Amino acid sequence: MDDALRQFGLAIVLVAVVAASLLTVPGPDGVLGALLGALMLAIATTDARRYIIPNELAGAAAALALLRAATVGPDAGWYSLLWAGGRALAIALPFLALMAGYRAWRGRDGLGLGDIKLAAVAGAWLGLVTVFAVVEAATLVALAAYVANGVLLRRPLRSNAFLPFGLFLAPAIWLGWLAEAILG
Repeated sequence: MDDALRQFGLAIVLVAVVAASLLTVPGPDGVLGALLGALMLAIATTDARRYIIPNELAGAAAALALLRAATVGPDAGWYSLLWAGGRALAIALPFLALMAGYRAWRGRDGLGLGDIKLAAVAGAWLGLVTVFAVVEAATLVALAAYVANGVLLRRPLRSNAFLPFGLFLAPAIWLGWLAEAILG
């Protein structure tokens, strides 16, 4: 029963994401945004359950971003496609450096490669200012959720606790796309 209720809740969220995308941005960009929302929901739920961001989902989101850059909007074309790829690289490389630096410093992983790929997806979909806002918001919400969970369950906070960052970053990416679409 609990699993059926969870599935029903996810279906409701999916319908809301698709409807918000299509109503806010009618046309091809809204369709691509709806697909982005569905992929981000799948990534968030997978990361929450298994602490993994599937390559297929991150790859599909990146491919959609490149398709969007090449075909949708007044600046669509090769130039826009190159900018989307450049932004993805510009966001992924610092995340990769952070992962490597943390591993060298602490001797264990702090970020996974899935988180880095998801950051690249954010870069491909969003403008740089929005990417920074999305990453900051996702980080703050993740930390707040961890602290609140510890307080509610009366568990001590641990510096080596696992936190599925994709659970927070994935929905923030879709919300960032939606905010850019609304603010134009």
